[in-house]
Amino acid sequence: MIKLGILDQVPLSKGQSVTDRMDETIKMATLAEQLGYTKYWFAEHHGTKGMLSSAPEILMAAVAASTKKIRIGTGGILLPQYSPFKVAEISKQLESLFPGRIDIGVGRSPGGTPALRKALVDGEPRSLEEFDRQLQDLVYYIRDTLPRNHVYSGVKASPQVEVPPPMWLLGLGENSAKLAAKQGLGYVFGHFIKSARGRQAFEAYRSNFVSNGWSQTPQMLTAIFVVCADTDEQAEYLAKSQDLWLLRVEKGLDSRVPSSEEAIQYQYTDDDQKRMIHNRTRMIVGSKETVRRELMKLSERYGMNEFLVLCNLHSEEDRIRSYQLLAEAMEL
Repeated sequence: MIKLGILDQVPLSKGQSVTDRMDETIKMATLAEQLGYTKYWFAEHHGTKGMLSSAPEILMAAVAASTKKIRIGTGGILLPQYSPFKVAEISKQLESLFPGRIDIGVGRSPGGTPALRKALVDGEPRSLEEFDRQLQDLVYYIRDTLPRNHVYSGVKASPQVEVPPPMWLLGLGENSAKLAAKQGLGYVFGHFIKSARGRQAFEAYRSNFVSNGWSQTPQMLTAIFVVCADTDEQAEYLAKSQDLWLLRVEKGLDSRVPSSEEAIQYQYTDDDQKRMIHNRTRMIVGSKETVRRELMKLSERYGMNEFLVLCNLHSEEDRIRSYQLLAEAMEL
């Protein structure tokens, strides 16, 4: 049985207000719960006009307070820019408010331009080479297992919760998969970012997984763009909006989601066309039948059965319809 969650980048459509987009986010999360989705996670982005999830922990609290059972998470916190202790305390605070419903996903992404990264750390130099150590410290703080010989021995992340929230590592290949496996963490492969090494990453994760008191078996997710419509033709038309949006995001241009009409009229270069063809490997587009078939094939290829889906279309109605049809296709 395939399970589905949603990874929300909180994309802002052209012509839409920020407040309206936030209202839509709450509405979408409550609908996802009703449709049978098991997770609703938020990405973290900074300095963009079109991706509004700059503080996923706050969005998590808002959505968790508006829902009853769906798991709420981050996908993922930019750990290189923050104190592992502070991330642990935020995680435990959320768990204390919504016990048994919080997922903490972290990633190694630097977070943006050099100036933006510098602003995030208030000018203090941070090296990505510190990530393994930061991840280990975060595990210590969340699980309350800080060794006595640690430099911060005696420090405890509060509040103390009965069961620490599950932790996930987001990655794009074997190195991140092995790191997650070594810590007994869940692993999320970012197919929506780079689709090339998913099978190898999951094989590395399964073969290196170390069980512990918090996680006995490998926990695997794949994050992928999905556009589902009543027909393949309609899905292709709607996906043109996401195609242009993704192209512009990669170029550092306007990250607000354009309409399909704008996308059709856009003057693409030959390089643009090649890039969009490549980007389609990061997504599944089609009718219920097409999407179900392709998700099942990917599930078999990766040896896992749970997906986080992203759908960054211009129209709220089209996004909602895509998630509804996808739920029907996978019989949630």
